[in-house]
Amino acid sequence: MPSISIRGQKIPESPIRKLAPYAEQAKLKGHKVYHLNIGQPDIKSPEIAIEAIKNINLDIIEYGPSAGYESYRKKLAFFYTNQNVRVSFDDIMITTGGSEALLFALGSIMDPEDEVIIPEPFYANYSAFAAESSARVVPVISNIESGFTLPTIAEFEKAITSKTKAILICNPNNPTGYLYSESEINQLGELVRKHDLFLIADEVYREFIYDDRDKHFSV
Repeated sequence: MPSISIRGQKIPESPIRKLAPYAEQAKLKGHKVYHLNIGQPDIKSPEIAIEAIKNINLDIIEYGPSAGYESYRKKLAFFYTNQNVRVSFDDIMITTGGSEALLFALGSIMDPEDEVIIPEPFYANYSAFAAESSARVVPVISNIESGFTLPTIAEFEKAITSKTKAILICNPNNPTGYLYSESEINQLGELVRKHDLFLIADEVYREFIYDDRDKHFSV
């Protein structure tokens, strides 16, 4: 029987999805299960979006442009410009969620055995995304004692090698919820410029801020 690729064997299974069968088995046995393993959306879909889908007038649904529809990308550029993120619609590519965007980003910049530095704890699937690009995750530890603030630049400097290609952050962080400050983002910017690295920011939770004193700063 033929075997799957070495890369396929190295890709770790998602611990988030791994728990699902156990939860279902527990339910069948009558146990109450509280799902903390996955961020399942519970926000009602906008009525205007539902109505648009119901009333779509297309006989044939064709392939869209590879980068996404220009009208949508222009709306996104307008939105981000209003958030003080300077971006043109030409800089935007539409993907099927943030995970695909990260896969595209890592696949575009990482060669086999290249390294990506990530503050830990981090979203478990980052390890799989890196493995799909035959890259290696190098964690730098953020501590609960300091409230999971960004590890010191000295710690990042220690982790950087000739194989380092990028630094990946999630802001606000998943799973800690920590929101990186403007100063921390600027420090990372200076570091990647100094070492000629990519800085990848997963900002999917940018609007999940519950304290009026805090503000999200994009890279």
